Amino acid sequence: MHDTATLILELGAVLLGLGILGALAMRVGISPIPLYLLAGLAFGQGGILPLATSEEFISVGAEIGVILLLLTLGLEYNADELVTSLKGNARAGVVDLVLNAAPGAIAALLLGWGPVAAVAMAGVTYATSSGITAKVLSDLGWIGNRETPVVLSLLVFEDLTMAVYLPILTAMLAGVSFVGGAVTVGIALGTVSVVLLVALRYGRFIEAFISSPNSEVLLLKVVGLAMLVAGVAQQLQVSAAVGAFLVGIAVSGELAEDAQALLSPLRDLFAAVFFVFFGLQTDPSKILPVAGLAALLALVSMVTKLLTGAYAARRAGIAKAGQARAGIALIPRGEFNIVIAGLAVAAGVHPDLGPLAAAYVLILAAFGPLAARLVQPLITAIAKRA
Repeated sequence: MHDTATLILELGAVLLGLGILGALAMRVGISPIPLYLLAGLAFGQGGILPLATSEEFISVGAEIGVILLLLTLGLEYNADELVTSLKGNARAGVVDLVLNAAPGAIAALLLGWGPVAAVAMAGVTYATSSGITAKVLSDLGWIGNRETPVVLSLLVFEDLTMAVYLPILTAMLAGVSFVGGAVTVGIALGTVSVVLLVALRYGRFIEAFISSPNSEVLLLKVVGLAMLVAGVAQQLQVSAAVGAFLVGIAVSGELAEDAQALLSPLRDLFAAVFFVFFGLQTDPSKILPVAGLAALLALVSMVTKLLTGAYAARRAGIAKAGQARAGIALIPRGEFNIVIAGLAVAAGVHPDLGPLAAAYVLILAAFGPLAARLVQPLITAIAKRA
């Protein structure tokens, strides 16, 4: 009884604290992700006041947070958009992959962390935060700009790359053989292909099964299906996150919009718990020694994303101001980067990988939106001069 009371007290304090931090982030005009990570650092091992009872519960909540994050991300796209995006922006997507995965991989190899850590760090520096970028585009009124479809297409390409990358990373972290890894990747590619085929040809049947005029029933069906597929994917060593993402892709149109509206508050709650959990697993005393490296890596990543955005926007015939906006919109890191780092930390790849990833995401999740706001007047001036 006493443990239950302590659990409720700790959870209540954590959630209330996160709410206060979220309100503070809104007032300052930044993403709340850095503040959630700092909260986790404060209440984890080596923090100000380590949590004694609720860490296991928060761990389960973090898993649910990842699933909901990827499910809602999948709901933003449909299979037709994904196929069109891949055809039209494959070259820019490959440039994005090479330019932005390289800094993390090179850093890990130079530090002597080994090939597995290099693959993990490549993912950490590669993926843009879709959630933060979407908020930047909305807050600054960039949604209707010509470069926005280019930015979104790159985000879609990154998400599909993650669908292949995560099984590869999972296999490497598990230490499976080459044959076992090839089988895992083959299953992942087969799963992605089957889901896209089903979504393209038979999506109406999935939507008919999920659809309900009652919001409660719709919410239960969508979350239940996503959790079920995510669990099966995990059993197949694909990735629970990828499974949830593919479920989201299979649902489109008005039904996807309704489901997203219902899921948003639930997603935000568990996503906040997820970022806190990652912070709980990171010893804050280990961040200071890697802070300089994290800042250097963040600076390099800003440059590579700016180059990526400029290249993709220029290929689409967009002017210099739009090229600059596209690059800046791609700077933030967040959800996927922490997911990848969390997998590597759980597998015990290297003790400094978690602190480095946490510091890296803290810098770019906070600086990305601020940079967009700060350079907006400069971009406007460039556009007027052009």
